[in-house]
Amino acid sequence: MSIATSHLDLTDDAVTSSTSDEDATLALITALRDSVERRLSDLLPPEDRAPSQLHAAMRYSVLSPGKRLRPVITALVARQCGGNEAAALDAGCAVEMVHAASLVIDDLPAMDNAELRRGRATNHRVYGEATGILAAISVMNQAYGIIAGLDGMSAEHRTQLTTLFTQAIGPEGLAGGQEYDVNGAAGASPADIETVNRRKTGALFSLAAQAGALTGSHPDMDQQLTHLDDFGNHLGLAFQTLDDILDVEATSAAGTGKDKNQDGGKPTLARVEGLDAAHAAVRHHIEHALEAFEAGVGPAPGMRLLCSLVFDAALKA
Repeated sequence: MSIATSHLDLTDDAVTSSTSDEDATLALITALRDSVERRLSDLLPPEDRAPSQLHAAMRYSVLSPGKRLRPVITALVARQCGGNEAAALDAGCAVEMVHAASLVIDDLPAMDNAELRRGRATNHRVYGEATGILAAISVMNQAYGIIAGLDGMSAEHRTQLTTLFTQAIGPEGLAGGQEYDVNGAAGASPADIETVNRRKTGALFSLAAQAGALTGSHPDMDQQLTHLDDFGNHLGLAFQTLDDILDVEATSAAGTGKDKNQDGGKPTLARVEGLDAAHAAVRHHIEHALEAFEAGVGPAPGMRLLCSLVFDAALKA
């Protein structure tokens, strides 16, 4: 699920209000996003290769306008940990592919039956439901292939990353979260809502951060991965809660890039506890996410600025 704007706030105003250190960090984040965009395109089959409609559907969703938060997080962690940047770029792109595939699945008629995603018609509206399903499967499969072929990472860490991918996508992650979301199996208490959000959103943020760490060689990798899992869970809860706030507050689909009131029939923190409580929860989770990140990899100006770009404007609105 996506936050309102399809891009990070990389406007002139954001740059001119920054210090010189922030300018450099902002330039780094922008460069990382640009690298991700180019690499995603390279990692996907070209549209003119048969079956062309399937390949076009894959590229349509993966390359649609997005913030690319997950691969940027992977890259930032790898840089902070002295990891292999080429491996981190590909690993982050694989996480982004899983995210894109999950959105195609979320939008299907059997799920949310959505018409808009990231300001464009959903995949199945453009290519048909059958091709949309096949595109999601193909993109997910492509992501696993990228992880299996990663260079610049030890065989042990590559195996560990494959295990983390499986956990993030399966019943303990995306699939389980979607099951709870669609069938309401988790209940409507704040704790129940948090369970769904950890699986549907937090799991991939944790995976993205952990993937970056696994391109490095921290002496206590298990402890570092634990901190980064905590970071991803809190960031995911902040991200999803803000998405739910915007679903309530947005006056049109143009404000969110997806169907208005898409979550109207589902329990969200913004609807169950109210907007003030939801805003407070976002701030709480951002604070704890950054604390966990710094416990895992040290001072994090890049991650702090990234969170500021994603959350500050929306929280002040």
